[in-house]
Amino acid sequence: MGWKRTRRTAASAALAGAVALVLTASPSAGAEPRAGAASWPGSVAAPQDSDPPPPRLPRDFRGKGKWIVRDLGITVPFTWSGRDGNSQMTAGGPQHPIWFTNLIYHDTLYTLTYKWPGLNEHPCSRIPGFGLEDLNQGFEGARFVGRETLRRTPQRHVNHWRVGVVFPQLPPGNYPRLPLALGDIYVDEGNPGTFWQVLQFGVQNLYDPELDEWLVMDTFEHRPGTVTLPQECEPPRP
Repeated sequence: MGWKRTRRTAASAALAGAVALVLTASPSAGAEPRAGAASWPGSVAAPQDSDPPPPRLPRDFRGKGKWIVRDLGITVPFTWSGRDGNSQMTAGGPQHPIWFTNLIYHDTLYTLTYKWPGLNEHPCSRIPGFGLEDLNQGFEGARFVGRETLRRTPQRHVNHWRVGVVFPQLPPGNYPRLPLALGDIYVDEGNPGTFWQVLQFGVQNLYDPELDEWLVMDTFEHRPGTVTLPQECEPPRP
């Protein structure tokens, strides 16, 4: 779920809270390619020199939306905020079937899952040495899929990007490879720092039987939000 547990370090770095930071049942559901745009799969993306700039999570932002786990039939409220380079995702709450928070806080990646079906352990995991710039460097390697329109009210004109983590990294040819994680990221056509929709698929979604989770933003503002490190994640006091 977003940035999740130490054993998912490599996959989590690909998307974050996303973080990134976050929909429907497949990468194409709820979106349609526009005339002259590339689509996925089976089409050719625009030439490299005409690609828009890749996604880049800003230092300060705030937004609200939904976190969707389609195979479990769960949709919960979702918030995503950034302040001074720290950022926090929160999905659900005490009254919902799932509830978790993920943070990039002082160059450390934290994740704390309060509630999830079938989960009995609730530690706060910490991955030091991961900050906003590390996340954005990961986005720089994203592949441009095409220009699309999200069929919502209001409609959103977006650039669709794909990031992935494959292990091991080997040259082209007949080698065994494992796709650890994929992320489909939809950012505003006019601003690559405005995130409207994200699909995460892979082992970073280990708690979900189908390994896929979505976030869809209803609002995304470029104003500082609130970022709060949970007490369970605070370093032990001497």
